[in-house]
Amino acid sequence: MTPRLFYMIFCRMAGWLTLLPPGDASKNVEILVLRHEIAVLRRQVSRPRLSWADRAVLSALARGLPTALRAHRLVTPAALLRWHRPLIARHRTHPHRRMGRPPTDPAVVTLIQQPARENPRWGYERIRGELRQLGHQVSGATIRRVLKRARPAPAPRHADDRWRDFLRAHAASTPACDFFTVDTVTLHRLYVFFVVEAGTRFVHVLGVTTRPDGAWVTQQARNLLVDLKDRAGTFRFLIRDRDTKFTSGSDEGFAGDDIDVLKIPPRAPRANAFAER
Repeated sequence: MTPRLFYMIFCRMAGWLTLLPPGDASKNVEILVLRHEIAVLRRQVSRPRLSWADRAVLSALARGLPTALRAHRLVTPAALLRWHRPLIARHRTHPHRRMGRPPTDPAVVTLIQQPARENPRWGYERIRGELRQLGHQVSGATIRRVLKRARPAPAPRHADDRWRDFLRAHAASTPACDFFTVDTVTLHRLYVFFVVEAGTRFVHVLGVTTRPDGAWVTQQARNLLVDLKDRAGTFRFLIRDRDTKFTSGSDEGFAGDDIDVLKIPPRAPRANAFAER
């Protein structure tokens, strides 16, 4: 389309507008002028910068426009929706809260660290009990976490109260006894009663039988004490499990030589690791 033809068409349209009532004609001319100004601005400014006041005015006035005219404005409906999403998210979203457990009260932290420094041999449960008497309900995990943050952290428990430490301290004077089985070619099961010295790992095979009972075990214990002679006095403890084959008679036989019988907890074979291995 040539510029002359475009000018003639525009003048003809302007003449048609003069035939309308004065009020409508002036409004339509103003709309055409504004649209042309917007087109000129769009050619010069690719992306205008709008303030929050501009966005509020355009969003409020855009609601009064017909649907067909909203797509031809400086701000498209997609832009209006993009402005509206952060407002909805800010209104609906709950305030940000820190995830996880709330921090421990500094006063409680001080109460935990003070007895730990003054009593380095106290364990976590001992400190927890002292705090409970003061009216503070603190879990053992919290006490452990607080003491680990304090460097150096106090000992969490008595070092010499563990079973491992006891065995290391009394290995030379602590034998352990147990049974193991052997299946023969004729499908008979033999029970072997033995005693192993924890300090030297020396094994005493006391006897083999197909039907072990309390009386048989008691007799084998007596035979061991006779064979050891003077060495029996060097043993202070005997570790055994809670098998029903061990009776009070066998325990009394060892007690006669001042040997204390130590029973491991139920279903705790690791407590009798020397014999189990």
